[in-house]
Amino acid sequence: MCLTPSAPTVPRGGGRRPPRSDARSERTAHAHRSCGGPAGRAAVGARSELAAAGNGGGARVADLVDGGAAVPLSLDGHVVVTGAQTPAGRALARRLAAAGAVVVALEDSPGAPAARVEDDHESPADDDGAHRPLRVAVDLTAPDVLPAMSGGPAGAPVVTGAPAAVVHVALDSDLRAALAAPAARRRERAEASVRAVVTAAAAAGSGRLVLVSSAMVHGALPDAPVPLPDDAPLLAAPDDGLVGDLLAVEDVWERAARALPGVPTAVLRPAAVVGPGVDTVVTRSFEVPRLLALRERAPVWQFCHVDDLADAVAVVLAEGLSGALGAGAEGVLPHEALERSSGLRSVELPARLAHATAERLARLGLLPTPAGDLAYVVHPWAVSSERLRAAGWRPARTNEECLAVLLEGVAERRSGRRSAAGGPRLPREAALGAAGAAGAAVAVVATAAVLRQARSRRGR
Repeated sequence: MCLTPSAPTVPRGGGRRPPRSDARSERTAHAHRSCGGPAGRAAVGARSELAAAGNGGGARVADLVDGGAAVPLSLDGHVVVTGAQTPAGRALARRLAAAGAVVVALEDSPGAPAARVEDDHESPADDDGAHRPLRVAVDLTAPDVLPAMSGGPAGAPVVTGAPAAVVHVALDSDLRAALAAPAARRRERAEASVRAVVTAAAAAGSGRLVLVSSAMVHGALPDAPVPLPDDAPLLAAPDDGLVGDLLAVEDVWERAARALPGVPTAVLRPAAVVGPGVDTVVTRSFEVPRLLALRERAPVWQFCHVDDLADAVAVVLAEGLSGALGAGAEGVLPHEALERSSGLRSVELPARLAHATAERLARLGLLPTPAGDLAYVVHPWAVSSERLRAAGWRPARTNEECLAVLLEGVAERRSGRRSAAGGPRLPREAALGAAGAAGAAVAVVATAAVLRQARSRRGR
C-alpha cells in the first residue's frame, strides 16, 4: 500500500480544553500564543529513490496488526521519526523500519550540528533481514533539522525525495533525562523543537505529519468516563510539568498545522506507555515498596506497549487517518487484579490527605514533578482507541502483559542502582531514590507513616 498526500484538509485536534479564568492558565495561554509562523510547504521534486524500499506489494492493515513481528509496509517515501534518543522514539523507529519502511531517526542533540550516528554493525540490516533506521544526531530546534530529514548533514543526503511522513515524538519516556533541565528551559525547548520540525517537514514536502503525545493531556479526574473517547476535551492542568509541556506542544502543533492546509495531520495520545527502558511518572509508581490507592475509589489501569504504539503509527500512515486518536490495550486492569499480578500491596489514603501530602512535598521542594501528577496514578484516564480499532488496529499485548514488561524494567533499574552503588541499598534509600513522581513519593511517605504507627503499637 503506497501513501500519497491526502485531500487538503487539516482537522483540528479533537477536544480542546475549555477556557480557564485563573491567572495561571492565562499566563500559560499567553506563553502558547506564538507559534513562530512556520514556512509554507515547499515544492519538492522527484519521488524517493530508495535502495531499501521495503516490499512493493504493500500490506493490509490486518497484516500490520497480527500481533507478531512487524510485516512489510510500503510507503511512497521515507518516514522521519524525531525524538529517537528516547526509549519510545527509538522503539517506534525500529518497529517501523522492521515493517519495511525506510526510517530516518532524528536523535535530539542540543547544540550539535547534524551528523550520522553509526551503528555497531556494518550491515544496514539486522540478522533477520529487517532494515534498521538511519540514525542522525541533530539539534531539533536548529535549521539543521531540514537536511537531517534526508539522513545526513547538509550536502550529504542518504535518501532523496520528500518524506512520506514526519512523526514527532513529544512523549517523554525518559523521566530522568526530562527532569535534568529546569522546567522553563525544558518547556522552551519543547516548543522550539515542534516549530522547527513542522517548518522543516513543510520545506521537505512531507506528505503527512503525526504527533505522538499522551492521553495524559485529557487529565485524570475521579468522575472521568472509562474509557475516554478520542475527541475528549483536554482537561489537564497547564502546569510547569511534563504534561504541561505536552499541552504547550499540542498548542504549537495545532497552530503550525493550520498554516499547512495541504498536509493532513494526526495526534496520537497513548495510555501509559511501557517498554524496554521506558521511565515515566507511572512506571515510577511501581518502584516503591507499596502502591498508592485512594480509599474512596480504587484506580483502574491501562497501558500501551511501545511496539503497539508503533503499529498504531503504521496504521495511521497506511490508512491515512487524521485528527485525534487514542491508543491503549484492550479494556482496563482493576487495581485488585494489578495487585495480584504484580505481587505488590497498596497503602490506602483518603483523597484529601493524599493530595495534601503531595502538595506539601512539592512546597518543600521534594518533588521534581508537580503535585497534580498524583492524579495519574489514582484517577482514570483510559482511552477507547475507537478510531484506530475501526481502522483495524489491534494491540498485541494485554494490560497484564504490559504490566509484566513494566515490572521487568523496574527490576532491571533496581539491579542497576544496586550495581552502581557497589552493593545492596537499604529499602528506604531505594524507595526514596525511586520517588521521582508525586504518586511514588506519597506512597513512600504513607508507607513510612504506617510502619511508624505499627512500631508504636508494638512498643506499648
